[in-house]
Amino acid sequence: MGSGLVALALLAGAPSAVAMEAGGLSVAVTNAMGQAASPQAIAEYRRKLKEYEAARAAFEREAGAYWTSITEKRRGRNAKRRERRPITLDDYVLTQPPAYTGPKQPVSPLPEEEKPPRERRPIPVVADFLKAAAEHFQFAPQRPAAEVDFKRAYARYALAAGLTREQAVRVYAFETGGNGNHDMQSGLSTSRPGSRAISTAVGYNQLLTTNTMVLMAEQGNELIKSLTAKAAALLGPSRQAMEHKLAVLKKMVAFSRSVSGEWSAQEKLASTPQGWGVHAMVLDIDVGPMLQTHKLLTSVHFARTKGHTRPLTAAELEMMNLTGDGTGLDMVTMPQAMREQVPTANFFQRGGYERNPVVSRHNTVAKLLAITDERMDVNSGKPGAKELAAAF
Repeated sequence: MGSGLVALALLAGAPSAVAMEAGGLSVAVTNAMGQAASPQAIAEYRRKLKEYEAARAAFEREAGAYWTSITEKRRGRNAKRRERRPITLDDYVLTQPPAYTGPKQPVSPLPEEEKPPRERRPIPVVADFLKAAAEHFQFAPQRPAAEVDFKRAYARYALAAGLTREQAVRVYAFETGGNGNHDMQSGLSTSRPGSRAISTAVGYNQLLTTNTMVLMAEQGNELIKSLTAKAAALLGPSRQAMEHKLAVLKKMVAFSRSVSGEWSAQEKLASTPQGWGVHAMVLDIDVGPMLQTHKLLTSVHFARTKGHTRPLTAAELEMMNLTGDGTGLDMVTMPQAMREQVPTANFFQRGGYERNPVVSRHNTVAKLLAITDERMDVNSGKPGAKELAAAF
């Protein structure tokens, strides 16, 4: 999700070990074996393969039990919270996930069958969002004349809505690396020719298409109210343009509410061309700052409704931004002494954890928050972050 902790994907499934069958080879493969490898090499390969499979199976049993206990502990914490009972260290798994230390999978001496390359679904980029907005909503977002204009609009709305300068600037610094523009997309960089988008995340707080859809559905009334007030204060062509934007916004909100507010339902809408068109509104100088703000503000409000009255630090807000409000609040409300002891594995599913070197390397809550703060410190000194701070 942006250039911060890109790999904090919570819903990915766990990878499974792939075991090859040593027997039952086809005649064609057997013939190829005789041509490509000696009987001794084949026998040695099969021996090593059995050793690998046995070691990997043992590891999978251990790892499976560990991640099952993570799930069970999470369920227990959720139940205790519903009953308003205190959470203690006993409600977490306090050991680190097992690591595979057995033999590596041997390289087969057999000729491999050629397989067609796996077709990857292309990730839409800003140009696709703009095209979809034009085709499905007859709309082009109003882009800023200069990037600082977007930053000023964001700062005005964020302050009025209740975000602090520190929260907004440090999260921006973390998510964009300290120099991101309003149309920055995760994975793409003008300084890296040939770079590719790794997600649909766009902007200062790196909103995914699904984030935009959810915010439209949840905050639509507030967005419409704000834009209506702006339109009322204008005259002539400016007012006409704002009223057209308002009409488009109403259509987008209605579209986002055509399904339930569940993430999975909104995700399906977000993957359609109409959903791409809605996402283009993130680039608009009037609506974009509101969407960026509410991406963070929903986490602030969530914490308050759960009784967490202390202002969130930027690093704590980022944890909620990246991992989801419920999971993030679990870390945020934890006393420092517990943060030092509780492994980060408690807050992730296995697949997301194993693909994320940041959370596995900084493997306690305290360490993860510390590295987040450290990156915020470094990136806050970069020109884009300084310009945003000045806009406040």
